[in-house]
Amino acid sequence: MPDHSQMKLGKKARRYDTRTLRLARYLTPALPAPPPAVTNSQGITSWGMMLNDTLGNCTIAGVGHAVQIWTLAKGNEITVPDSAVLQCYEQWDGYDPANPASDQGGVELDVLNDWRQQGFSGHELLAFADLDPALRDELHVKQAIALFGGLYIGLQLPITAQTQDVWDAVTGDDGKPGSWGGHCVVVPDYDPDGLTCITWGAPKRMTWNFWGTYCDEAHALLSPDWQPPVGFDLVSLQADLQLVTA
Repeated sequence: MPDHSQMKLGKKARRYDTRTLRLARYLTPALPAPPPAVTNSQGITSWGMMLNDTLGNCTIAGVGHAVQIWTLAKGNEITVPDSAVLQCYEQWDGYDPANPASDQGGVELDVLNDWRQQGFSGHELLAFADLDPALRDELHVKQAIALFGGLYIGLQLPITAQTQDVWDAVTGDDGKPGSWGGHCVVVPDYDPDGLTCITWGAPKRMTWNFWGTYCDEAHALLSPDWQPPVGFDLVSLQADLQLVTA
């Protein structure tokens, strides 16, 4: 039985912005059905903590893991150094190493906007579009993972997640969403039985029921590090992005 109880979290409450692009708008009728299973992680078991064992910087660690997944697909996996991860945690989430009390985590939407505007250790984020987790639409989740190499998501973790081999939804007080806290992970894989996220330097399985119960935000990321998705209305997205960022 694992013991994640001493691991750090760090996702602050979801922030809503009416200008945020919605993924469903850009999934065209020409889009093929997603495959039954996708394994963008290629079975790798060691991804590096990216400081999330000692700091509540999961929103930045998730960015680093996304870059790893994308560059792995091109045959040249890149792990951004901890120094760059720390720098972004300071600049984007307000962490001050001289003040431990400033280790308060970050807001996913703010991190993605900062990444798009400033880059992350030489890696660009062209745009992002959101899924609506409340819809519990497995088809859109699968399409997004297959199209974009993974999803950058937020979880309201229950206490029960501290010791589960496979994250699954549980009733009772310890199973309540957020009873442990908010956490950011990247999800590169899925299959009929569930999904796999990268967290605390390793893959972690979750059931579809866990996703439906505890995921409170999900962002599809468009990066030049990943091959352009086929059947996705990139032209409209880029035009819309200009409107909301003008």
